Amino acid sequence: MTLLSVSHQLWSQTYTTTIAPKGEEKWWGALTAMGGQMPYGTTPMIDFGANNLNNQTSPLLLSSEGRYVWSESPFSFKVSGDTLYIESRYEEVSVTDAGRSLREAYTAAVRAHFPPTGEIPAESFFSLPQYNTWIELMYDQNQEDILAYADAVLEHGFSPGVFMIDDNWQKYYGNFDFKPERFPTPKEMSDRLHRQGFKVMLWVCPYVSPDSPEFRALQQKGYLVRAKGSTAPAIIRWWNGYSACIDLTHPDAVSWLVGELEACQERYGIDGFKFDGADVSYMQEGAYDFYDPEALISDYTRKWAELGLHFPYNEYRATWKMGGQPLVQRLGDKDYSWAAVSALIPEMVAAGLLGHPYTCPDMVGGGQFAAFLNIDSAHFDQELIVRSAQIHALMPMMQFSVAPWRILDEVHLDACRKATELHLGMSDYILQCAREASETGEPIIRNMEYMFPHQGYAEIKDQFMLGERYLIAPMVTPGHQRVVVLPAGRWRDDLGKVHRGPRRLEVTVPIDRVPYYERLK
Repeated sequence: MTLLSVSHQLWSQTYTTTIAPKGEEKWWGALTAMGGQMPYGTTPMIDFGANNLNNQTSPLLLSSEGRYVWSESPFSFKVSGDTLYIESRYEEVSVTDAGRSLREAYTAAVRAHFPPTGEIPAESFFSLPQYNTWIELMYDQNQEDILAYADAVLEHGFSPGVFMIDDNWQKYYGNFDFKPERFPTPKEMSDRLHRQGFKVMLWVCPYVSPDSPEFRALQQKGYLVRAKGSTAPAIIRWWNGYSACIDLTHPDAVSWLVGELEACQERYGIDGFKFDGADVSYMQEGAYDFYDPEALISDYTRKWAELGLHFPYNEYRATWKMGGQPLVQRLGDKDYSWAAVSALIPEMVAAGLLGHPYTCPDMVGGGQFAAFLNIDSAHFDQELIVRSAQIHALMPMMQFSVAPWRILDEVHLDACRKATELHLGMSDYILQCAREASETGEPIIRNMEYMFPHQGYAEIKDQFMLGERYLIAPMVTPGHQRVVVLPAGRWRDDLGKVHRGPRRLEVTVPIDRVPYYERLK
């Protein structure tokens, strides 16, 4: 059987690659948001150059049989009948035979295409919890309520950490001054948060409010993306309306933006920024004139991510081809549901397999605010919040947004607090994993197939390895019982009992327990 065939249709400029299966081959990669569908079964044709599905993308597919696909440009792909089909408008896409396992495929791709830098984001991301004001305040970001949130963190026995002030603190998009009517003394606010032990970050985006003073100034300088064939700025529709875009392919525009952000830091005592937006999903290929005439909309997303390399305190949700870089990534906003809780592990695995080890599993309980408005306590599932927090606890990072003390009774709040304490207790090991990832490029969160290849574990999505040492088996569904699959070897659980694998364990998981197993030598 021919394993690879390529055809080039000159008339349409489409390159088609057909990759026949090699043994029991399974594939991962391309889109973080499709982690729950990995390894891929039958899929429709997916064009991740046009839709990033609210999360990170990379032109990389990885095989359980040690093969990988890489392209410098976006492509479309589908899986049908165990055969992988790839279409590209830009180049012939080929498959590389690099080894015999998913891990060997990944590490070969790392060496060839996105080697690690030896640097990690700020250590606080790994050692402390994060608090984001989005769910509690939404677009009503204001000094009084922000300080009240921070006070409540400490009053309820939670550790200080990285504090993110979300969207609508600024006068306009493209402006980096606080709204004076909502923030009478922003520097004093920042100073107080620092005294309480918090690091302070601000939400920013690459968009510019139309006809604002910043819009007019940037248009005059030629720093805005233009509509195709026009001298007028392009106006795109995103989740907050219609905006112009800073042309991130223009070096002078980037220098201006970095200077503005650094001035904001100096003025208000800010540690860093949550860089949101720049999704290809809100743009249209071929509809714009960039300063760089060769730039694609995916390159625009990549340029936005490169901006974060100037700031050790950074966070991203949408990036393109930035594997190995010291950038904090976050899973896309999840709804308040058990399906969303179940998606956290496979999507975190997917992010790691795209070269993003420094990733946070969205916000505890989900990042969509509607679920937390006017809560009906009789129907609100407090267990879901706790189990979400427990998954976060043994991930590289954990982030709160909805205030657990507002929505939980004392029993569930205490379990949530214990999850935070577990993360703090494991932070030295997590930080060690992050440093190792900065040298090797390997993920911190690894699926069972990655660590124990060809042993029938490829479809396991409710447990994971935290680095080389710990197998984590949290609850991802309602209830207090689950099955844990232990590979060969000796494993000591969180209660101190030693088990010998391979075996399947029936485990009882009360509301305040997170089962985990240390691999013994």
